[in-house]
Amino acid sequence: MSQFLATVHTAAAAVDPHVLLLADAVPDVTPEMPKDVGKPVQFLLNWTAGLGLAAAVLGGLLGWAAVAVGHNSERAALAARGKQAILWSLFGAGGIGVTAALVTTFYNMGK
Repeated sequence: MSQFLATVHTAAAAVDPHVLLLADAVPDVTPEMPKDVGKPVQFLLNWTAGLGLAAAVLGGLLGWAAVAVGHNSERAALAARGKQAILWSLFGAGGIGVTAALVTTFYNMGK
């Protein structure tokens, strides 16, 4: 957004040097997350990622159990569902890991 505003300001100044825009950048200001907000937000992100990964592990274990029971009792549909549960728990854990890393990275960019 600031690049867009700088481009508009440069273009407007090229046409008329006396033009003042309301959206000029504020000098010597760096955006920063308040310190009182950082700790609770990080706590919430850590618990959310931890509970999500725990649920993915539990889903994977239940999937392996379904595969074992379905294979030993000759219930092919139960074994197939177990295999799907294992794959989806892996994808879910990967998605949680990537999302948590992205959110934490963007959150820490302001520091």
